[in-house]
Amino acid sequence: MADLVAREEVQVSVEFHAFALQEEDDMEVSAPFPEERAEVPGEDFLTAYDKRLDFESAGHTHEAALTVEVWSSEPSVAGDACWEAQGEAEVFSTTGNLSVETMSGVGEGRVELGRPETLWKVRAFCSGRAEAARLAAVDVPVGVERYLVQFWPADT
Repeated sequence: MADLVAREEVQVSVEFHAFALQEEDDMEVSAPFPEERAEVPGEDFLTAYDKRLDFESAGHTHEAALTVEVWSSEPSVAGDACWEAQGEAEVFSTTGNLSVETMSGVGEGRVELGRPETLWKVRAFCSGRAEAARLAAVDVPVGVERYLVQFWPADT
C-alpha cells in the first residue's frame, strides 16, 4: 500500500501557457526550461525532457495552484476532482529537489522529493482549464487552474 510521504502547495506564475519542474541543479539539465519546448502550445499537457517536466497551461498568463505529493510507491489514481487533463512521465533528480520554472526564467520555488539520485514516476492532473482560458483572455486569474502532481520512486 502506498503511503503519502510529503505534500506541498505552490503558487505558480504561468506565462505563455507554460511552466516546468526541473532538477534544482540546473547544471545537470541538458536543456533548461524553456529550451526545446514544444513548438505548438497546448499540444501536450505534460512533456518529459532530461531532468525536466514541462506543463502546458490552458491560460496564457495567470497564477495556478500546484499541489505536489510524494508517495512511497504508486498511489491510486486521484479521482476526487473533475480532471480536464492528465498525463504520466518519468523524471530523474540528482539532488532530490525540483525547481519551479517560468518562461521569464524566474524560479518560483522548489519541490522537495526527499531522495537524491532517483528516477521518479510522475502522474499529473489538471482542472479549471476551460475557465482559466476564458478568464486569462481578459484578466490575470488566481487559483482557477489547479494541478496535482504525484511522484513515487520508479524502483517500487
